[in-house]
Formats: sequence, structure tokens, C-alpha cells
Amino acid sequence: MNPLHNATRRQFFKDCGIGLGKIALASTLTDQAFAKPISPIAPKRSHFGGKVKNVIFLFQAGAPSQLELFDHKPKLVELEGKPIPPSVIKGQRYAFIQPDAAVLGPRFKFGRHGQCGAELSEMLPHLAEIVDDVAIVKSCTTDQFNHAPAQIFYNTGFGVPGRPSMGSWLSYGIGSEANDLPSFVVLKSGGNLSGGAALWSSGFLPTSHAGVPFRSSADPILNVANPVGYDARAQRDTLDLVGKMNRRRHGVVGDPEIETRINSYEMAYRMQSRAPELMDLSKESPYTMEMYGAQRSGGASFADNCLLARRLIERGSRFVQVYHAGWDHHTNVEGGIKKQAELTDRAAAGLIRDLKMRGMLDETLVVWSGEFGRTPMVESNAALGRSQGRDHHPQAFSMWMAGGGVKPGVTIGSTDELGFNITEDKVHVHDIQATILHLLGIDHERLTYTFQGRPYRITDIHGHLVHKILA
Repeated sequence: MNPLHNATRRQFFKDCGIGLGKIALASTLTDQAFAKPISPIAPKRSHFGGKVKNVIFLFQAGAPSQLELFDHKPKLVELEGKPIPPSVIKGQRYAFIQPDAAVLGPRFKFGRHGQCGAELSEMLPHLAEIVDDVAIVKSCTTDQFNHAPAQIFYNTGFGVPGRPSMGSWLSYGIGSEANDLPSFVVLKSGGNLSGGAALWSSGFLPTSHAGVPFRSSADPILNVANPVGYDARAQRDTLDLVGKMNRRRHGVVGDPEIETRINSYEMAYRMQSRAPELMDLSKESPYTMEMYGAQRSGGASFADNCLLARRLIERGSRFVQVYHAGWDHHTNVEGGIKKQAELTDRAAAGLIRDLKMRGMLDETLVVWSGEFGRTPMVESNAALGRSQGRDHHPQAFSMWMAGGGVKPGVTIGSTDELGFNITEDKVHVHDIQATILHLLGIDHERLTYTFQGRPYRITDIHGHLVHKILA
């Protein structure tokens, strides 16, 4: 007779060496191992009610000359060809010029525009038409002296690679409303960037929060398209199998990068249908294309990228970084500014117009800035073939913001009569970072991540809100 026939249910569970509790626990662990994980870029609650939902950052890499665009200094015309007084220089060192280099006057005319009366260069005719919608800051300063460190510092809060970029902090902090596009997208035009991929790195944050560069030709996103002969059913079956294996492994070792890998595969799958529609500008009206100066080429220019940035935030992306290189004018600052202004001014102003017409400007923050400013002294070096240029100047530069939570039509800050030092309302790069986060409902002192035993934040131990531009 089989002894199991005489065993009670309680004796069975006791004698089999497992026990009811262990069976239940095993069932729970199995469910966890194979459950679909929550996306790391799913929307999260902010610290308080933010004024905006999305950010488009128009980063002008190479450092535009504020003296040719925003900060008019007639005194430089008077002193052109003469050295700046030593009392102003005070032992300052430069990358390519001597401290006693001669003064170079502004190369363009300035005028007052809009009801606010903002003073702008003749090189910004389109910005002049919408200047009542923007807030100009003429008193920005940075800690970094050269391009790569300054670009990395502006984007990550630290002067060397390894820290998370602002878009990564936002993806980590409040996630994204898009489930078929990245939270943080990078668009580039105008040439190479000194800071490289460190500008959109996730640093020590999970790599699911890194910026995703979109290319201007061929496949917009690398490694998304299927190879020839690989159909959707085969891909779905493969992803399901790999996902189960990854989730099983994640349940054993708990490595967050496994979760990142799972979500990356799924995001790529969803983007296969979404990305082509996003990059197709043929549905945009001729009026819209003209407003931006776009060419329907799908991201080949700054103008196309500004239009794509609007399309991305329409579809839920949180942070779109639009980089445009070409502003590094160590020689012929007049010709260089003219060329870059022609490439960028219409598109930047068109973006503000377009967002406003669509009722999106109140929920979007647009930022325009370079990494530092340019010297009031001339750079001329026959050996390097340079003349009539300007060197790096971290002490003072200009930028602007527009959108929800920003006072429209204001100009804050001022520099001395030579445009050398800030005299009123100094705004540090960390202050700009803190203000951007604040407008999204984030307290920059509370958005932290512990790495190697210490908490980090994008503003380090610094940063104050720029209250004079907050609505």
C-alpha cells in the first residue's frame, strides 16, 4: 500500500521538505523574475508644481561673441587699437592672446526692439521680432576657460567627463511622457563638439537616462532598423525570449544595467515605427517650414533640428538638446558671426513663434546659450593665420530663455563699459542649471544620486535661482 495514501495534507507539506511558505515564496519570486519591469523613464512626480513640462536647449557650441550680438559697448569703438588698462586685466591669462592685446570694437550696429526696448545686434533681426517673448541675461559667468571643459561644465555641472548631463538628471528625476521615444534626445549640426559624447552622458546614473543622438542622414537612430529578411514576428519572439532570460538574471543578481538593457530593447522596438514618422517633415506646412527656414531634409541643419525638437516634445520627450557648433571665432569674428547668425537666428525665433501659435510655449522652456563669451581685445596671430578675432572670455557672456515661468521681455544683468567684468546681477552657470530645474518643478538641492558613498547633484554645492527672470 502506498504510504502517501495515509498521509495528511499537513504531513505531506512538512515531510516533503518544502513547506507551504517556501512554495508561496518561490511562486512570488518567479512572478517577479518574469514580470515586465516598470520603465526607468516612466513619468515621476516632481518636488512641486513645475511651470513647464519640457526643455529645448539650443546650445551654441564654440561661444558666440556677446559683444557682436547682445552686449553693446560703444566705449570699445573709442578705444579700438589701444590696450585695455592693466587695472581691468589684473593679471588675467588668455588662451591665445597677451593681456595687453588691443581693443576691438563691435563689428555690427545695435538697435532697440520690441515694446521692451531690448538692445540687439543687427545680426539678430528675427530674434528682434519676438524679443518681447524672451528674457535676456547679459551677466553670465563660468568657471571654465577652454571649450571642452566649459561645454562639459555647462551640461553636467563638472569640468571633466564622468558626471550625468542635465537631460539625464531630468530623465532620472521626473521621467518622460513618451513611451515610444527617448526621454532625452540629442540633435547636432554645424560640426564637431569639443566636449564630445560626455555632453549627453548619463555618467554614474543608469545608462537608460543617457541622451540618444539622432543622426541627420540614413537611419536617424543607429541599431534600430531590422536587417533584410528579419520580419516583425521573428523580432518580437526574439525580444520576448531575451527579455525573459534577462529578467531571470536580473532577479538573481539585481544589476540595474540588466533592466536598462531590457528597456533599451523594448524602446528600440517601439521606435522602429515611431522614428520614421517623427523624422518625416513632409507633413509640415510650407508656412511652418518657411518660419524655421527648414529644408525637409530631416535634421541636416540647425533649422531642421529646431523643427524636430518641437516634434519631439509634442510626442512627449522631456529634454531635447540641440547643439550647433561653429561659433569659435578666433579669426574674422565679423564674418563668422554673420555666417552663424544666418544659419540660426530665423530658426530659433521660428521655434518660439511656432510653440506660441500651437499653445505649447507655456509648457516648454527654450534656452539659448554658448559655453562662455569672447574678449573685448582682438586676437591676431600671423603664424596661425588669425586676425580680427576674439579669444575665450569666461568672465562674462550672454544668453536668453523663453517659455513658461519666464518673464517675457526683460533684460537683466550688465557688464562694465568694456564688456569685461560683470557689474550687476551675476549669474553663474550653476544658477542657470538650478533655474532650469526649478521651472520643471525640481529643487536642485534635492535631486541627488548616491554614488561611491556620497550624494551628487548637478549643481554640486552651488546654485541659486535667477529670480529676476522668473514670472
